[in-house]
Amino acid sequence: MPNVPHVLDVPDGPARTPDVPRPHTVVVVLALAGVVVSLMQTLVIPLIPELPTLLGASASDTTWAITATLLAGAVATPVVGRLGDMYGKRRMLVVSLVLLVAGSVVCALSDALAPLVVGRTLQGMAAGVIALGISIMRDELPAERLASATALMSASLGVGGALGLPAAAFLAERTNWHVLFWTSAVLGAVVTVFVVTLVPESARRSGGRFDLVGAAGLSAGLVCLLLAISKGGDWGWTSSLTLGLFAAAVLVLLAWGWQELRTAEPLVDLRATARRQVLFTNIASAVFGFSMFAMSLVLPQLLQLPRATGYGLGQSMLAAGLVMAPTGLVMMATAPLSARLSNARGPKVTLMLGAFVVAAGYGLGVVLMSTIWQLVLVSCVIGAGIGLAYGAMPALIMAAVPVSETAAANGLNTLMRSIGTSMSSAVSGVVLAQLTITLGSATLPSHQGFQVVLAIGSGAALVALGLVAFLPGRGRASAAAGPAAAPFTDSRAA
Repeated sequence: MPNVPHVLDVPDGPARTPDVPRPHTVVVVLALAGVVVSLMQTLVIPLIPELPTLLGASASDTTWAITATLLAGAVATPVVGRLGDMYGKRRMLVVSLVLLVAGSVVCALSDALAPLVVGRTLQGMAAGVIALGISIMRDELPAERLASATALMSASLGVGGALGLPAAAFLAERTNWHVLFWTSAVLGAVVTVFVVTLVPESARRSGGRFDLVGAAGLSAGLVCLLLAISKGGDWGWTSSLTLGLFAAAVLVLLAWGWQELRTAEPLVDLRATARRQVLFTNIASAVFGFSMFAMSLVLPQLLQLPRATGYGLGQSMLAAGLVMAPTGLVMMATAPLSARLSNARGPKVTLMLGAFVVAAGYGLGVVLMSTIWQLVLVSCVIGAGIGLAYGAMPALIMAAVPVSETAAANGLNTLMRSIGTSMSSAVSGVVLAQLTITLGSATLPSHQGFQVVLAIGSGAALVALGLVAFLPGRGRASAAAGPAAAPFTDSRAA
């Protein structure tokens, strides 16, 4: 019996087959999956000061609870994206969510550092969910729905992080810390059931052989790079270990690139990645990731520092989380606006506007940081810019790559954001460690240190704005990135 493509319920279009979920159901389920996965970024933040006591380990060792998730996510995102293109995006989405649930259960049962790090590693391996979700939307949704859906899915990365902080702080303050991970396990299990029952598997697959050598090379290079960035502050930026890891990262990634160019079916099609639209969008994504994370580092600290500093606001972790929560709601509200603007003026314009708004938000933060309402205003302005930009990035990527490589391309774009975030954490940490004050026996970041970090965040957003200006001209996002887009020429066939 021939394969008959299913029909989605497009307004004024053909009737929908009974067994296919409505488009808005698919969008809601995938966005919910993105929010649940992004919660993992902020899940352990309320526990960081207590982890040495809870686990009987040193403070430097307990940072592996964060570093392990970062490394696992960086490795898994491009690999899972490629596997999704080859063997089915929903299948790999389910695998990722199962790993998240398994990691949450391992963490919930942990009372020592080693099993907690194992569980956090498994949680990090679910980082490819957002890229897979965007790719499923490209395959399954009508063109007129795609821009708003991908904008919402992309914004879920920031939404989950912003909403997760107050929720995690509330649970950490009022319950046993293991409840945090049991809660994430339950949420992950529920979302997995929703995906299995409500999200269709796409028939679009690239096939071919998986590039195991390429996956191993990229993984090794990323681990060396991100390990040096994330732990360089603890080990010393000029230590032999840190410098050795940076050198190893450069050598491994150069060798990996040479191998990928010689491989018939590479993990990452570097020739497609070198196209101006893909290349500049990915570079801008890294710079934007750098800019975005500065807010998450500065504002909670300002809110929680004691009032005796003269600039701290003396709030609890829960209060700080509640102040940050509106940022996530603003991102969610801005996603539809991002889609409409991209449809009308093109995603390039939307991304440039988002970068400008983020730069303006950080500029406000340099002078407005003395009261809670000022920090809420600053975080909401930055959140609006992030919502605009994150909605435009997938449209730019999908308009420039073949349908068969959508998940891999979106995975690489997500990875570039993560690299930018890691660099932001490292640079901000250095700045705040150098510009300090002494209060009693404590050494705390100074007011000037926070201003410098915010100024760097504004400058990074302006750099992203400049990079986006070099992208090709406007084009409607829905038409360019939709399922019915014009066929692409695969550079590997040339």
